[in-house]
Amino acid sequence: MRRTFMSVVGTAAVMLACTSWASAQDFQWRGALSNGQAIEIKGVNGSVHASLSQTGQVEVTASKTARRSNPAEVRIEAVPHAGGVTICAVYPSPAGREPNTCEPGSGGRSSTRDNDTVVQFEVRVPPGVGFIGRTVNGDVEADSLQSDSHANTVNGSVKVSTTGLAMANTVNGSVTATMGRADWEQGASFKTVNGGITLMLPSAFDVNLRADTVNGTVTSDFPITMTGTISPRHLQGTVGAGGRDLTLSTVNGSIKLLRAQ
Repeated sequence: MRRTFMSVVGTAAVMLACTSWASAQDFQWRGALSNGQAIEIKGVNGSVHASLSQTGQVEVTASKTARRSNPAEVRIEAVPHAGGVTICAVYPSPAGREPNTCEPGSGGRSSTRDNDTVVQFEVRVPPGVGFIGRTVNGDVEADSLQSDSHANTVNGSVKVSTTGLAMANTVNGSVTATMGRADWEQGASFKTVNGGITLMLPSAFDVNLRADTVNGTVTSDFPITMTGTISPRHLQGTVGAGGRDLTLSTVNGSIKLLRAQ
């Protein structure tokens, strides 16, 4: 994803001006990001849902609920940085552990114990602004976006629809992705363990493809020049001219490569 750098000071000013609390349990953030920057959501318990913004600004709402725990103990933190803004659900740290923190990408800590607070994120994403959605227990869904989109969870399904690039992974759940481009600079992987993988891809693209399942089948709308052994559960070859790698992997589920209509 191409990134346009914006000063952290300027982004921080936008954050301070636009962040507000709707109530003791609700969080709202609104601000402008440049094309190539991204809004990143990092949850723990709860779903993340993104859709196209109609205002030209990023809009984020987080709603907290719990049965036993105190939702007010889970804070929602927004962190501006050169690549955009990261917004996290920060849970109380377990006793004896280092404090949980909100940081972009793979940084930060998010350990929790005996806290049943669920945080549901709703995100509006303008065209050209990337979306990154991460959670642990919950679905991640991005509908009709116009930018590169990454979605990851552990226990939940992932569904992404965008005119840009898409990447999606989970462990317990299905992966469904519809994308307008398939020219990932570093290649791409779509993986789960318990669930199927369905990709809706452009009519023409070039990849070195490897698709594997244990309990399921692999099917493709695209002609594939096969290499190695051919089986209903394993497929390896090139689509188009080959080049970048596309890896698809599940254990319990089928893999489908579909051509966009």
